[in-house]
Amino acid sequence: MTEPQDFSSFNLDPRIQEAIRAMGYVTPTPIQQKAIPLVLAGLDVMGAAQTGTGKTAGYGLPLLQRILPKANTSASPARHPVRALILAPTRELADQVNENLTEYASRTPLHVGVVFGGVDIKPQTAMLRRGVEVLTATPGRLLDHIEQRAVSLSQVEVVVLDEADRMLDMGFLPDISRILNLIPKNVQSLMFSATFSPEIKKLAKQFLKDPKLVEVARQNATADTITQELYEVGGGSKVPALIEVLRNHGEDGGPMRQVLVFVNAKMTCRRLTRMLEHAGIAADSIHGDKTQDERLKALEGFKAGTSSVLVATDVAARGLDIAELPYVINFDVPFAAEDYVHRIGRTGRAGSKGLAMTLATKDDDRLVDAVEKLTKQKFERRTLEVRPSDRPVSRGGRRYGRDRGETKAYTYTPPKRQAEDPLFDHPYVESGSASWAGSSPKKAEAPRSSLSGFSSRRGESGKHVCSLLGGGFRRG
Repeated sequence: MTEPQDFSSFNLDPRIQEAIRAMGYVTPTPIQQKAIPLVLAGLDVMGAAQTGTGKTAGYGLPLLQRILPKANTSASPARHPVRALILAPTRELADQVNENLTEYASRTPLHVGVVFGGVDIKPQTAMLRRGVEVLTATPGRLLDHIEQRAVSLSQVEVVVLDEADRMLDMGFLPDISRILNLIPKNVQSLMFSATFSPEIKKLAKQFLKDPKLVEVARQNATADTITQELYEVGGGSKVPALIEVLRNHGEDGGPMRQVLVFVNAKMTCRRLTRMLEHAGIAADSIHGDKTQDERLKALEGFKAGTSSVLVATDVAARGLDIAELPYVINFDVPFAAEDYVHRIGRTGRAGSKGLAMTLATKDDDRLVDAVEKLTKQKFERRTLEVRPSDRPVSRGGRRYGRDRGETKAYTYTPPKRQAEDPLFDHPYVESGSASWAGSSPKKAEAPRSSLSGFSSRRGESGKHVCSLLGGGFRRG
């Protein structure tokens, strides 16, 4: 079969063609060339391609074409049931997919919407009750709406699992199974992802009917448009190494701009962001403890150039689509080798060039070996010279990442002695016939100078001390 040279070869509805033409779509990517005809033919498809090669259009355009004959301009919600369902593992990916589908369908009467967690559920409920034909959702939030009877899946005709491997990694299999049991049995099923593990293939056998496998590159391969570099650094030198790279490895040896830095833990994400800011580098972060509004604000600031570095956990490895993102840095080598493919897939998208750097210590050798085995490549181990000025200094004066033996000696200076308070800086001493209620009749002597002020005001001051300390006061 001759592969189409432009989108007009697919015989898509003129309204869809007009929309994608306005978006600048001219020549289909390899995954689009192979997947779109199969989806248009109503076949189940299992598509594998690197992140950033156009998978969303590969299933989204033919999906819209298939349900478009039932589109209508009625205001009745009953005339706009969910006919196409796309499940995505993260809020960011769901939002990105919805943005693309909204643009593809912008010239048609089709209603397009998205639901995900981390935001107020009420506006989503109102949107669903107005009617949505193309719905993108994260599994957990979709089940919330189903339980509230805000949406029905009884008329779904096409269902898509996007980044299915990631959904299994995140423990969504029970939720996915519940959702799939609520849709008709004769639906067209599609599965698109950058990697296919044995678990995914097992799920595909249950989920897909005689699927057509579409692969446009070697499985788990990384895009040819991405230059990959690995630097070996000392265990305590990762932060200085990162700052060296950010300051001096950009264009013409200058600072890097628009850098996505990946870490493995939320705590590392927060701490690293603070360290970079203290070193004078504009940085923000995205991680699981941030609300969806906070994530979107951080992402918008990064796109606008307010922050030059965005530190993220793997929650952002899928779904972030930043036009011509030039740099990705793995501050931490990912625990799962498949995540390496998705992380660096944020750069080198749609044919543009990208640079992916990884900082690794000796303790990371096992993780690096797993990445090399998965991607069938061997990294050239490089060393990185960290200049003394690149070591960030904390507020306490100690340098982050200082190697053992380089620690500077500091002289301890005790704090200045404050003026004594005669009432609280000395033990109470009985004077005359006054005594604490319940105290021993034994008396102690105290320097007259330190308590003279107290003794002269024994009657009043004693009462105040009693009330403060909870005791009783009596006169002898």
